[in-house]
Amino acid sequence: MDWESGMIEHEVYARVGLLGNPSDVYYGRTISFSLANFSATVRLQPSHHLVISPHPTHDLVQFNSLPHLVDRLDNEGYYGGVRLLMAVCKVFHNYCKDNKIGLQGGNFTLSYDTNIPRQMGLSGSSAIVCAALNCLLDFYKVRHLVKVEVRPNLVLNAEKELGIVAGLQDRVAQVYGGLVYMDFSKKYMDDLGHGIYAPMDINLLPPLHLIYAENPSDSGKVHSTVRQRWLDGDKFVISSIEEVASLPLEGRTALLEKNYTKFADLMNRNFDLRRAMFGDEALGALNIQMVEVARSVGAAAKFTGSGGAVVALCPNGPSQVKLLEDACQKAGFVIQPIKVGPSCLKEIDLKTLSPQ
Repeated sequence: MDWESGMIEHEVYARVGLLGNPSDVYYGRTISFSLANFSATVRLQPSHHLVISPHPTHDLVQFNSLPHLVDRLDNEGYYGGVRLLMAVCKVFHNYCKDNKIGLQGGNFTLSYDTNIPRQMGLSGSSAIVCAALNCLLDFYKVRHLVKVEVRPNLVLNAEKELGIVAGLQDRVAQVYGGLVYMDFSKKYMDDLGHGIYAPMDINLLPPLHLIYAENPSDSGKVHSTVRQRWLDGDKFVISSIEEVASLPLEGRTALLEKNYTKFADLMNRNFDLRRAMFGDEALGALNIQMVEVARSVGAAAKFTGSGGAVVALCPNGPSQVKLLEDACQKAGFVIQPIKVGPSCLKEIDLKTLSPQ
């Protein structure tokens, strides 16, 4: 192989959990879509040695001073993307080995870039992992041997290697792209090892807006107590999760009928149920304020994930959008129209889909 050519590059968008989250980790259902406002890109270049390249900003190891190092850790945390790339390489290798998929090829250099803001619940980590997995599938020419439905599991397993607690919905939205309805019923998860994923027409979506704060909360600490209560058989949590899981069923119908007033009600109900289960302290005052600012002008609002950013719907049209923009500006929040990413599936991917 010519070492000066053969670069592979994949871009994966951020993700918005539109309805049903966090029921994906409780055998529930969700509707999610890829958010084209932000993305991560991974590049694979054939090379003599296998190299994982650190990002000059996100994997910084040289600092101006000790206070600079501490400030960096306080704001960005300890971890960049190198560990994500290493983890997906391991998971990919082991999956292919376990499934007797031969990997023929030389070494490579992996590098990445991302503009997905951290700690906003937009699945920035899984975007990097998913983009890297796409590079590996193409480099080794095994895309047709790894079913589309399985790939979100591989992305999630790579993150689990690093102790990241998450569910499948984010990875499904990023593997598939576009708008996806997902059913994670226990029967499917037990029998198939994955859920049933049904892409939907992105043109069914109404205009949506993203709201976030410049100083978001940590989206990785929200599930813990509710998860344990669910495992312990807490009746309130179980019934609440069941209701959250039922919302996407109604939501899919509402989207197909373009009944956006109904869909707005479902979005609000989703947040109210989450708030009742998790409590205000776990959700964070700033996150709650973003939702309440949107609701103050009659917009529907809920978290995009576990907190840090909010997706808002103005069922009454442009005049309500203007009120929302003014309210966000007054409160000091960033607001921008949402751009929905297209499907990520290639023709070869579609051939790997199991009959549903």
